[in-house]
Amino acid sequence: MTDPALTLVMVPPLSDETRTWPGRLTEAVPRIDVVCPEGSADIASALTGADAAYGTLTPELLRSAGRLRWLQAPQAGPPPGFYHPDLVRHPVQVTNMRDTYTDHVAAHTMALVLALARQLPRYVRDQAHAVWEPDWSDGAVVPLGEARALIVGTGAVGAETGRLLAAFGTRVEGVDPRVTTAPPGFERVLPPDHLDRALEQADIVVLTVPHTPHTEGLMDARRLRLMKDGACLVNVGRGPTVRLDDLVGALETGRLRGVALDVMEREPLPPDHPLWRHPGALITPHVAGAGPHAAERRFEVLVENARRFAAGQPLLNVVDKTQWF
Repeated sequence: MTDPALTLVMVPPLSDETRTWPGRLTEAVPRIDVVCPEGSADIASALTGADAAYGTLTPELLRSAGRLRWLQAPQAGPPPGFYHPDLVRHPVQVTNMRDTYTDHVAAHTMALVLALARQLPRYVRDQAHAVWEPDWSDGAVVPLGEARALIVGTGAVGAETGRLLAAFGTRVEGVDPRVTTAPPGFERVLPPDHLDRALEQADIVVLTVPHTPHTEGLMDARRLRLMKDGACLVNVGRGPTVRLDDLVGALETGRLRGVALDVMEREPLPPDHPLWRHPGALITPHVAGAGPHAAERRFEVLVENARRFAAGQPLLNVVDKTQWF
């Protein structure tokens, strides 16, 4: 006697890149019946008998999902509100899409670091006005071979960023609540209670941490004051980890050499925000993960977890719901 099929609901809306996933998932994992509801009433009805789901579940939808045992989040770090209190209390196991953009984000991070280290934001502004003013002073660049970098968050992206920085001769340390063994290129990884002291020593601080109850507002006015004079701050993790008003204040004092942000506390960054025009700021619009194969990598995570779920095996990328990652 064969085991009964399991039902997975693809919660709309589906993007153009995910519209082919239901058919491909059914073909790859025959024991999974994939349901694609459309209207809100259809979603609630489908979730009533669902064993698993892909997407975002509001508290109202979650109440319909009495049998739900697995929820696949569509992103590595879902937006605020995804891990609402009802979901945290629910026994459903949540998995995310971490480690699907590692190479892209690490490469973008290095681009931001190098841009700040070599004064590229200033020279790009000069180019826009046809200004030729080379800076040959000793302080014109951050010599990476003599610099210390602090990677706050040494998961997949942080570890790869540290490895790349080490290749330039940079001394790399990390801070992480879970990782205790130093990844390749790192001198050591410290627990979070060492962050304040580590900030005082770093020439380059890179944030790759997710948005969690503990990282919201991590870099506020107090911690920004702890940073070394002339240091650079790069954030490719999540916007709410850096208080933008405090960051503007830190830039106005001239203590920081520069900041490079791919993620903002408010997205999109309002057109009148001073960071757009500040000469010490480099802004990219949340594109660090851009690159080929991202959608296919996410689909591979979904398929592998569907196979494991159907076989009763441990899932990949399981989230601690109380910590949001």
